[in-house]
Amino acid sequence: MVSSMSSKADVWQGTLALMVLKTLERAGSLHGYGIARRIEETSAKLLSVNYGTLYPALLKLEQEGYISSEWGLSDNNRKAKFYQLTRAGCKQIEKETEDWEQMTAILARFLNPKIA
Repeated sequence: MVSSMSSKADVWQGTLALMVLKTLERAGSLHGYGIARRIEETSAKLLSVNYGTLYPALLKLEQEGYISSEWGLSDNNRKAKFYQLTRAGCKQIEKETEDWEQMTAILARFLNPKIA
């Protein structure tokens, strides 16, 4: 997932996949390093992506049909695997977003008893 380093936060289980999908939705086709950098930038550098977790997550998302990949050349002319969102991935983003919105609403009730 994402490692904890001094002021960097851990990512809840299951959130890395959603972050990858949303990153590809916003940025289009990216290689693994680019995905990791975008996640870190989007988090205002509060998260640090662990490549040992990112690449298995990419493989799983591809096996589930949410992303596809193809080989190409990176900006520095190196061979890299580029990932892109599929139609199934777009639908999965909607489902996971709804799930997280529901979960955060539930947690808000515990964190702020006045809401409950």
